[in-house]
Amino acid sequence: MPRTTKKVTRRQVMQGAAGVAAATYAGPALGALGANDRIRLAVAGINGRGKSHIDAFSGMKDVELAYLVDPDSRLFDDRSKKAESKGGTRPECVQDIRKVLEDGSIDAISIATPNHWHSLMTIWACQAGKDVYVEKPMSHNIREGRVAVEAARKYKRIVQHGTQRRSDGGWAHAAAAIASGELGKLKVARGLCYKKRGSIGFKETKAPPSELDFNLWLGPAAETPYHENLVHYNWHWFWATGNGDTGNQGVHQMDVARWGIPGAKMPKSVISIGGRLGYKDQGETPNTQITLFDYGDTTLIFETRGLPTDNYKGVGVGNIFHLEGGEIREKRWYPTGNEEAVALPSVDHKLGPGGGNYRNFIEAMRTRKIEDLNADIEEGHYSSALCHLCNVSLVLGEQVPVASKSRPFGANDDGNEAFDRMREHLAQGNNLDLNDTEYWIGRKLVIDQKSETFVNDPEANALLTREYRDPFMVPHSV
Repeated sequence: MPRTTKKVTRRQVMQGAAGVAAATYAGPALGALGANDRIRLAVAGINGRGKSHIDAFSGMKDVELAYLVDPDSRLFDDRSKKAESKGGTRPECVQDIRKVLEDGSIDAISIATPNHWHSLMTIWACQAGKDVYVEKPMSHNIREGRVAVEAARKYKRIVQHGTQRRSDGGWAHAAAAIASGELGKLKVARGLCYKKRGSIGFKETKAPPSELDFNLWLGPAAETPYHENLVHYNWHWFWATGNGDTGNQGVHQMDVARWGIPGAKMPKSVISIGGRLGYKDQGETPNTQITLFDYGDTTLIFETRGLPTDNYKGVGVGNIFHLEGGEIREKRWYPTGNEEAVALPSVDHKLGPGGGNYRNFIEAMRTRKIEDLNADIEEGHYSSALCHLCNVSLVLGEQVPVASKSRPFGANDDGNEAFDRMREHLAQGNNLDLNDTEYWIGRKLVIDQKSETFVNDPEANALLTREYRDPFMVPHSV
């Protein structure tokens, strides 16, 4: 597709609008839970990841899975039977989350919908007095993520983000060891999302199935014709509903990479390169991407590969921390010169109550202490925002042949080393002609870390939010 057509399409589907009217959801506010109260919970979005939510919560003796919510009623019979077989009660199935939010007996909403619903549903639930477990990424764009954090704080809600590595003791130990300084300064925090993603082909537009309320499924997203590459999984690869694999699987590794940089929130700057390479299909988001974030003394590098690839230093989907004293690869410490891993230094580290992410959420609901959450919504906001920064930089870029002699990361040797490996991966690993393969060199964006906006760049700032469809309007503030 010609550059101008592709670029306009990307900008249009991500384009934000000034002056979206504020919206609130009127619902009952719940009181504090007693120690012996059974928590009544709804799972919204019951296809892929939602099945894990159903399995986890229906297996807890002090939780009643009261509702299953999905615009596609074809899922109801199978999912409700499975919930009943594990939890003993059959949940009520509804298509519209607003019915659940009106039920004052519901304590919490667990959200596993497509990305474009995450923030709005979180905001509505907080306004209705419900606690929230929200899957990654907790937002579809940066501004709505911040508004969701504001809602959680204003309405005093417990909101857990689905980056479950925050409940992993091994990663908590590794992050604490880096912060201790005993391993030397952290030079590079690297996240890797090397996950094979083949072509999705092309699906013709058609009338949606009668069992699917497609208007509800679209919700905040722009009006678009139905086709079978949207429902149920490939929506990830369209800008209006997803954020590519960097904002899908990659959020987990982005979160760990940022966790390893003591005190890291928003970076000073970002630049991203990549494209949808190796095949032509209906998808819009990149399957190949490298992003550099400036955190002062530390660079965060994130690499996404969807074409077949070898691992990097034994890691495919995971994290590597490059320190003065050696490397941490997937929680294992390799001092400089060591071929074998050795134990990390013993340092204090702790996690919140309950074990895994789901149970930790339930325990924090009972204590009403944000600090008991392992993956509080604000941590989820920052890690999701980094993924959005990758994409904003990329879509504002310029297209050039991969074979060009340009050094997209300037004088940053670590970034250029990753770029050289990417070219080798494309040419030797996937037999692409680099002279005939174009990628995008994204715009370098400087970030006002306090306001979470871009410095002197109105075009980039327009992509901090998006246009919303009435009545699925995300407010500018709460």
